[in-house]
Amino acid sequence: MSEKSEKPDHRKLGRELDLFTFSELVGGGLPLWTPNGTLVRNLLDDFVWELRKKHGYEQVDIPHLTKKDLYIKSGHWDKFEDELFKITTREGHEFAMKPMNCPHHIEIFNRKIWSYRELPVRYANTTKCYRDEQTGELSGISRTRAFTQDDAHVFCRFSQIKEEFFKIWDIVHEFYGAVGFDLDVRLSLHNPDEKEGYLGDSSVWENAENQLREIVKEKGVEAKEQIGEAAFYGPKVDFMAVDSLGREWQVATIQLDMNLPERFDLTCVNENGERERIAMVHAAIMGSIERYLSILIEHVQGALPLWLSPVQVKILPIADPHKSYANETLATLTENGIRADIDEGNETLNKKIRDGKLKKIPYLFVIGDKEIEEKTVTVESRDGKTLGKQTLEEILKLLKKEIDSKA
Repeated sequence: MSEKSEKPDHRKLGRELDLFTFSELVGGGLPLWTPNGTLVRNLLDDFVWELRKKHGYEQVDIPHLTKKDLYIKSGHWDKFEDELFKITTREGHEFAMKPMNCPHHIEIFNRKIWSYRELPVRYANTTKCYRDEQTGELSGISRTRAFTQDDAHVFCRFSQIKEEFFKIWDIVHEFYGAVGFDLDVRLSLHNPDEKEGYLGDSSVWENAENQLREIVKEKGVEAKEQIGEAAFYGPKVDFMAVDSLGREWQVATIQLDMNLPERFDLTCVNENGERERIAMVHAAIMGSIERYLSILIEHVQGALPLWLSPVQVKILPIADPHKSYANETLATLTENGIRADIDEGNETLNKKIRDGKLKKIPYLFVIGDKEIEEKTVTVESRDGKTLGKQTLEEILKLLKKEIDSKA
């Protein structure tokens, strides 16, 4: 118990870093994000979008609820009815808060007839989803009733599946490499002895699973096959990350879906002028931003990398006469896109340094008489390394290099 209590807990770290809070009036499993936490979420999501945009994704937006009919057609109503937040309108119509986004994206795709020349079509959407988790299952931000998916769906021909998987695979590795996660691969397959739990027939599943095996083989990686871990509409490649405590987490996922295109009759017009069935690829890089952040916070024990830290630099004037130069320094940092603030308290310098390190601020700039005289700052990192006196020009180069590399 003593050893367990010393392990980092994202709930405690989240409070200390002022990232999120909960309210009994709002309800359990419904996190409220502070300015600090919202900044971190947006930085992560912007990074995912930056990577996706390079590969031809387009952003879409969808409502947070839907008629019951959509989920009946997709099969989600039968599969997840007990987990849905249901709404009955004044006119007696049944709606549900969306627990996932794929049927909505399908309906955007289905608005027109597509030529094969226009495929693949790639939609990306970061949006809240809602699931009626039981109170005893809730855990900080790792399992919530409202969570945010960085969701994407690719509509493509069967001949394009492999290339689309490889593009997403590259995005996954670049994203997780930026925070120091090594990834293993798991091939999540259906359980043929429990056919009632999946859409479609055995031949569709066999085709999809064999395609994933070929993709993994061509990637030259070893993938553990896990029976019964597939999504109910298709098999998936799951990326498994090991954190600094040696714990394994399922993070990103790429799913091959040949069943929802059947249920929604998704096609393109091929070279012969005929309707051709297409496939869907579902891809989430973080999956749930909330859950991913819970893993990341514990992995780095609250010491977010410089590019993600809400406050990147804390300026520490030793005494009142040094505050004017501290404000000049703050202005220069802000003009150069560095998130900084000043500790203007009357505590001792040692206490200010200790407080900055407890708050996991990456860099502390000490300003005293010598720094003002030499037009420098004395730089100390949160891990105790002293970089000594630096001109603002010198330290800005170092900071920007670290931020750009997402080290």
